[in-house]
Amino acid sequence: MANKFIRIQDQQSLNRLFAESKSRPVLLFKHSNSCGISSRAYREMEKLDEVNLLEVQSARELSREVAVITGVRHETPQVIVLKDGKAVWNASHYDVDASSVSKALQANS
Repeated sequence: MANKFIRIQDQQSLNRLFAESKSRPVLLFKHSNSCGISSRAYREMEKLDEVNLLEVQSARELSREVAVITGVRHETPQVIVLKDGKAVWNASHYDVDASSVSKALQANS
């Protein structure tokens, strides 16, 4: 698989992500570049084709906004599957693995 990370760095890209979730499930990966557990999760996400990446150090306000909109408490690393503008699945820390995320995306397709 050829990984494609799509960086979520501003309000416009976050809005696009939620709009896109109205037509298909989308994956959001909240990553901390200063956390060892998050580094492990990053390597797992590299196995997937399309990952929307929000680095919390450079986008703290967007990370907080995601928590408010979805009702999913902020953690890093964290994966959220969005569908119809809502969180339909999430995992954090050691539960973030490519297999589980793939299954969640398929289950919500």
